[in-house]
Amino acid sequence: MFLGIDLGTGSVKALLIDGSGRAVAEASRTYAVRSPVPGYAETAVEAWWTATVAAVRECCAGRGDDVQGIGLSGQAHGVVVLDKNDQPLRPAILWADQRATAQMEEILALPAAIRLPLANPVVTGMAGLSLMWLRDNEPATFAAIRRALSPKDWLRFVMTGEVATEPSDASMTLLYDIVEDQWSTELIRKVGIDPDILSPIVESSSVAGRLTNVRAEELGLRPGIPVAAGLSDTAACLFGMGQINPGATILQIGSGIQIMAVTDRIEPKLQPFYNSYRGIGRSLYVMAAMQNGGTVFEWARGVLGATWPEMYEGAFESGEGHGGVTFLPYAAGERAPLLDPDATAVWANMRLGCSRNQIIRSVFDGVAMAIRDSWDALKREGITAPHMLLAGGGSGDPRWRRLLADTIQVPLKPALDAGSATLGAAYLGGMAAGHWTQPADIPFAAATDPMILPRPVDGLDEDLAHFRGIYRGLKQSSRPTI
Repeated sequence: MFLGIDLGTGSVKALLIDGSGRAVAEASRTYAVRSPVPGYAETAVEAWWTATVAAVRECCAGRGDDVQGIGLSGQAHGVVVLDKNDQPLRPAILWADQRATAQMEEILALPAAIRLPLANPVVTGMAGLSLMWLRDNEPATFAAIRRALSPKDWLRFVMTGEVATEPSDASMTLLYDIVEDQWSTELIRKVGIDPDILSPIVESSSVAGRLTNVRAEELGLRPGIPVAAGLSDTAACLFGMGQINPGATILQIGSGIQIMAVTDRIEPKLQPFYNSYRGIGRSLYVMAAMQNGGTVFEWARGVLGATWPEMYEGAFESGEGHGGVTFLPYAAGERAPLLDPDATAVWANMRLGCSRNQIIRSVFDGVAMAIRDSWDALKREGITAPHMLLAGGGSGDPRWRRLLADTIQVPLKPALDAGSATLGAAYLGGMAAGHWTQPADIPFAAATDPMILPRPVDGLDEDLAHFRGIYRGLKQSSRPTI
């Protein structure tokens, strides 16, 4: 059996699979993301280990001796800094952290020849910028750093005592040359970071250490189990669904929303709205990341005082439609395609006769329009797809799926249960154990639900133009909010 561990933002998940790839058991544990200052996002790394031990023990109860390999995935962009004794110097700074705005300007001021190979937008929350913030604001901490690790690389280090990273996490730090597939040493030195604190890069499926005696006892497993280097969460999700060949495109809907497209080449740009990352086997994928998925639905639901059944009833069963109300879903700012952290949520075109159900429907329409906006922007970059695999916990309702297909105007293949980051990690565990030697050997689960074909929608182009026009008008306005 093979164990996958996914170290997420708010919880860790453990999944045990057998040699045929079938799930045998799973468990999860939560932990807090703290914000000691508005805009900060941190977690005490000790909480990660405590939660991992509990989740693995529950998942593998009575089967610990059967685990032959372990794979990892985890939240990207974050950074854990360790001292000379390999102890954490402070809580981990996470991907959602917004503190490093001044450091963004420093990167943007570098010569184009240094910035271009990064092939990623300069946005807060990336490990490189967080390290620069420590340089400027916690100099004693910065001077004491011996190692800087991503969250899942820290977890593997705790489990094995070995230090490494792999291309998917490295490519998400803003310290990585995606063209040359290596650390961007020139940029790293320019911003005053010691390259020696960064880990050597190995293949994601390679054995990057073995479970130590002490950690094995804590986890309830055998010592010496090989642990794969692992993948970042989005790359592990692609791998878990078997979407690893150029042309594969995923629409994943969770707290945030991602459109991920596997590609065979990257054309670097200085400040693209999309991300360019490495995946399994050093493959490439581009990702349009939208911040307002489940988070904005939860926010709007709270504002409207609606239960989830009331949200779906009002949006799809009441027959009222949106009544002309337009919703911009940018309650958390927005990345793709706007790259605008100051964007806000807006309800527009509301009149006295506007009903609660129409406002509810406008939320679903607004999120779907934002996805279409990102997809159109990706198409302008040459990304195409005959269909998208639809995944994520926020994609389950068939009425919502239908609205998405009709708005995006791309066939959607539901794959809610066909794969996950934790499953991708478990597959890596099987590869580390030698059970599978290459991705082609893995019996990836297939999506079984029928394809959702888009229908013609009268006035869709006009609605989309209106949606975009409201944002542009507000952006040009002298008023910062509405």
